Amino acid sequence: MLHCLRTATLATVMLLAAVAAVRAQTATADDTAKFLAGMMPSADSPLAPLTKDPAWQRHAKFFDTAFGQLEQRQLSRIRAWADTNLAAPKPTMFYMFSGPDFLYANAFYSRASTYVLSALEPVGSVPDLTRLSRGGVASALYNVERSLSSILSFSFFITKDMKTDLQAGQISGTLPILYVFLARSGMTVNSASPISLDDRGAAYFAGENPGPNAVRGVRIIFTGSDGQEKTLYYFSTDLSNSGVKASGFLKFCETLAPGNSLIKSASYLLHSGNFTTVRNFLLNNSATIIQDDSGIPLGYYSTRKWRLFPFGRYLGPIDEFPGRYQESYAALFRRAQPIDFGIGYRWRTPETNVLLAVRLPGDGSPAIDATASAEASPPPPRPRRPRPPADIGPRPQPDFWPQPRGGFFFWR
Repeated sequence: MLHCLRTATLATVMLLAAVAAVRAQTATADDTAKFLAGMMPSADSPLAPLTKDPAWQRHAKFFDTAFGQLEQRQLSRIRAWADTNLAAPKPTMFYMFSGPDFLYANAFYSRASTYVLSALEPVGSVPDLTRLSRGGVASALYNVERSLSSILSFSFFITKDMKTDLQAGQISGTLPILYVFLARSGMTVNSASPISLDDRGAAYFAGENPGPNAVRGVRIIFTGSDGQEKTLYYFSTDLSNSGVKASGFLKFCETLAPGNSLIKSASYLLHSGNFTTVRNFLLNNSATIIQDDSGIPLGYYSTRKWRLFPFGRYLGPIDEFPGRYQESYAALFRRAQPIDFGIGYRWRTPETNVLLAVRLPGDGSPAIDATASAEASPPPPRPRRPRPPADIGPRPQPDFWPQPRGGFFFWR
């Protein structure tokens, strides 16, 4: 009897030791995010040996250069602008038509504690990178670089290219891009788990059945350098009228409202009669909205509810979006304040327009969240097509940066 008990105890100890060994060899979400971002994982991570591979070292050097220049050229300037013009942002920020663009969500609203991103692109997955072949890891890193090429260049994703890039290889979807942006924004990824919403907006997690018409997404818990725990939601969902009517996505968002909203490079979808529901949601549930002219048309901002602060210059839409010129925007931007960064389809600083819309208090008294000057902008030059900025470092292949391709709904 005693012998059997000792044998059972020994077996239990060996089993627990085996489980612990397996867990020790499983990379954490944070180490995976850092590895994909070209940053060193923790010293005891099973991914650490893979950083000796020349493919990863080239990847890390490329991203160091690319993100370093993006920080200097764009992100640091956006954060400075936000610190000056956003006095008391809400805890929640909404970013419709975002793709996996946490980078700019965090730059504009770095003090948010809950981020809700949404677009059509699937969440995808990140497999155990230690189980990939050496060539598989190199291929995965290249696909990540390729997926980020346009946003590092222009400040937005090209939707048509994303449909190809985010489905390539074993690493797919928006999750690996979210990992990269979180790591490169200085965040620590604590966990990432699937989330689904039923048609009433109730959240379901792994193993739970949300029923038909569920919206699928991912919930990422992370912390910044200040140690504050934050939440990032990304949902793959149809934001058209019929899409949001059939889902509980906006009902879920209502539980987090009011928030601050960002709309950029949104293909002018909110100018369409097919996106009135999400447009009304943003107008009814946002304390501030930051947008370029591809966002909500100016005529939908009631002067009794909103105070508008224009920054930059309005030159009208690029050639890919004819018929979207707004005379009212042009008139508003004649008194715009200057900015020192560029976003949207007109991402060059001298051509960028940024509108900050601040909801007025209920009594209609002036808001104090921002200020504006009466400085007039110079006459608009003739519109030009986007071109990439200066080279940002060695490229994995000579044709790394894709050239923009036209077509409605192809840009974000």
